[in-house]
Amino acid sequence: MTSEETDAIRDSEQDQHVLVLSGGDSSERDVSLRSGQAVREALEQAAQGGLWGGDVETAVLEGDGTWCWRGESWSELSALQAMAPQTVVFLALHGGRGEDGRIQAALESAGLRYTGSGPAASSLCMDKRATRGVLLDEGLSVPPARLVSRLPADADDRARLEQALRALSEGDEGWFVKPNQGGSSAGIHRVHHPDGLLDAASAVLEGGDRALVEAAVSGVELSVGVLGIAGVDLRALPPVEIQPKNAGWFDGTEKYDESNGAREVCPPENVPPEIDERLRELAVRAHTGTGCRGYSRTDFIATPAGEIVALEVNTLPGLTVRSLLPLEASCAGMDFESLCLEILRLAGP
Repeated sequence: MTSEETDAIRDSEQDQHVLVLSGGDSSERDVSLRSGQAVREALEQAAQGGLWGGDVETAVLEGDGTWCWRGESWSELSALQAMAPQTVVFLALHGGRGEDGRIQAALESAGLRYTGSGPAASSLCMDKRATRGVLLDEGLSVPPARLVSRLPADADDRARLEQALRALSEGDEGWFVKPNQGGSSAGIHRVHHPDGLLDAASAVLEGGDRALVEAAVSGVELSVGVLGIAGVDLRALPPVEIQPKNAGWFDGTEKYDESNGAREVCPPENVPPEIDERLRELAVRAHTGTGCRGYSRTDFIATPAGEIVALEVNTLPGLTVRSLLPLEASCAGMDFESLCLEILRLAGP
């Protein structure tokens, strides 16, 4: 961030009050709590260093929808009504109610500003099947997939479904069976043999979500963050390459285990410059096509043949020490404090 940009942020945000909201009701709760702590510490350091003139406090969204704030338990409505009008809510939530548009809609109804995308984009991007349709409309490639809402009781119908799922994958790549609205690799099953497809789908269904059965794609896994608002100051960050150590794919351990997790490399080591540029272009297209605001992160696979396949769009990507967006920002010359201030600057609506 240039000195002129820093001065502009400091001058425009004097006396700004920020509430960092983390926790939530999803499988990503622990990650969210770590993101919230990291964001608070970054904003406090920015204030102490004179980079920002506001103040910050935290609240935790509990699984039952109540807010733990200022040492008390609040209903969502009472918490929103008690906030000062100048409060900006920094959303460090991941998944569930925190990322599917419901919190965003409540904040807008209360007339409060908040970080990240609005209700419509948040709801869309939490629905993997719906997001695939938008990405296709925007000219991006996605893996072959089928949504399974239930498993047929009739044996012949089950056999036909299994055959259709088998046909999604060519060769020996196999499949991923995912919760349609999950995140952080939680509940994902890597299936190598077709006999395991229905069992994996059943496990996802038992967890209360629909199962997206997706053909596995061989290649280099990459992720690209985007900062900004369409039509204003949109820019893609450098892609980061993900090199799993043990699992062969970016599962929860590979994502969050600091000692045994994946190696994450920015800029990428195994894609040529033209693929790097194409990834940035497609990430911006995904950001704008899905209606994201402020920041997002889109995950891709670059195949050996040079095709780029989009996997999903994250509207509230992680902000922990093991998260990809801060690494990409660092590669672009933006430290974590500056990244948090930039996300804050882009708060809406």
